Amino acid sequence: MKLSRAAALSSSLLLSAVLALTGAGAAQADSTAQAVDYAALGDSYSSGVGAGSYDSSSGSCKRSTRAYPQLWADAHAPSSFAFTACAGARTDDVTASQLGPVDSGTDLVSITVGGNDAGFADVMTTCVLQSDSACINRINEAKAYVDTTLPGKLDAVYAAISAKAPSARVVVLGYPRFYKLGGSCSLGLSERKRAAINDAADHLNAATAKRAADHGFDFADVVPAFTGHEICSGAPWLHSLKWFDISESYHPTAAGQSGGYLPVFSMFL
Repeated sequence: MKLSRAAALSSSLLLSAVLALTGAGAAQADSTAQAVDYAALGDSYSSGVGAGSYDSSSGSCKRSTRAYPQLWADAHAPSSFAFTACAGARTDDVTASQLGPVDSGTDLVSITVGGNDAGFADVMTTCVLQSDSACINRINEAKAYVDTTLPGKLDAVYAAISAKAPSARVVVLGYPRFYKLGGSCSLGLSERKRAAINDAADHLNAATAKRAADHGFDFADVVPAFTGHEICSGAPWLHSLKWFDISESYHPTAAGQSGGYLPVFSMFL
């Protein structure tokens, strides 16, 4: 039988103290501390779209070996690792097809979800192809959805995770702002569109953080980590529009996963 999270933590701290006194290696202590069962759920920001190096067996889910869940698992060797995040996933997809490996033995869950429910892809298509006013109108529609419908969708996902893994620590990660305003881009979207898209990301993050807190989950805000690495910055960690691989557009690069998402996720563990 697995220890409760509190008991496991107490045991881990005691063992660490004993190892320190006896001169045992730090690697052994870290291995013991990370003996968890981990499930990585969610959409393309968790599956690693944009980072390349996709696992061919994941098909259209495009799970990357450079995605933050895989990077964390590689570094910490959890007892088990279920990577079910999938490109394009909405909240209903998570509850319908990603929770199979999650059970009472699961200690740790990570998830990004909500952007596709709010119409992320359609917002960006509208903003790229149409006028400022059309872009902002579509963003306002998405924000209205976030205010009225998304909270219930997130509640359903979070409640399902809690029901299947009542003792798990759940880390809900947000989305970065896409653009550095007043940055280096001389072409592409207008500054008005970029500001509105950034505001929409903040709006979505605020709603997600509220629902996560109400379920007792941690919310990991990645906006500070990506500040200075947005599109139009000198060192972007996000793809701009990629005509030859549209699916990777507006997603984190490998550097965005390793330098942005991974350290923010790790701060909660």
